[in-house]
Amino acid sequence: MNLIGKRKIWYAISLIAIVPGVISLMLFGLKLGIDFNSGQMTVVRGNVVAATLRPAAAAIGLRDVQIVPNGTGQTQIRFTDPSPQAQHEANHQKLKTALTAQGLQELSFDSVGPTVSRDIARNALISLLIASLAIVLYVAFAFRNVPAPASSWSFGFMAIAALLHDALFVLGIFSLLGHFFQVEIDALFVTAILTVIGFSVHDTIVVFDRIRENLRREKGSFEVIVNHSILETLARSINTSLTVILTLLALLLFGGQSIRYFVLALLIGVASGTYSSIFNASPLLVTWYDYRQKQLAKNNN
Repeated sequence: MNLIGKRKIWYAISLIAIVPGVISLMLFGLKLGIDFNSGQMTVVRGNVVAATLRPAAAAIGLRDVQIVPNGTGQTQIRFTDPSPQAQHEANHQKLKTALTAQGLQELSFDSVGPTVSRDIARNALISLLIASLAIVLYVAFAFRNVPAPASSWSFGFMAIAALLHDALFVLGIFSLLGHFFQVEIDALFVTAILTVIGFSVHDTIVVFDRIRENLRREKGSFEVIVNHSILETLARSINTSLTVILTLLALLLFGGQSIRYFVLALLIGVASGTYSSIFNASPLLVTWYDYRQKQLAKNNN
């Protein structure tokens, strides 16, 4: 089975999968939750009557009221309170009284100030950048003794390419979900992205390690050795990923509303990571090798 020979097909599938999400990210971005946008959120049991609640909230001075039923008998009410910080708790109690008057029970209440939300956004970006840089350096170091014609840096950068593929796919899906279904991301989403990155690199390194071993003991073209290495690790990669996916499916179905989108992000990322480690990362090594050989041939001529 010549997987490397069909690498242009795998690249096309990846582009088809991530381009709609990337376009959505450019046009709509991500729908940020309360962790990234300053504001307040209360979760109540029961169905909220918007026509009654919105005037009550406006009378208290609350703005940007969003009512989001979650389909399990609970409703999220998000809003911003422009009053001074010292007045927020008093306004919260007024809102709670209005909710009780409608026969609703408050289950939880969260409030995030603008300084906290900016810190969370900045730290999330820094975490992603540091993780990506550390992965490149680690992979380049771990594969420093890889036999010719491969280079350690090419392994590192191809691992990052697969990583970016998985991160963009998850981000794009959630951008579309945010635009069409009002799905918001929170701090747990950042945890999910970092976990997906770790899983993607782990799966990719398994294949890369087999390529390194086969380069030392096998003869033949670089493309043939890479293809053979992928086939040798294919069953292992798929079986490992399936056990994770089945566990995540159980959590998605029975884990509750509070972690549903966190688990969904992990599920999408693990599936994408399995695909990219087999059909993107290693084929990209061959594509880069072919490009370098053509450049060397031109320079020699």
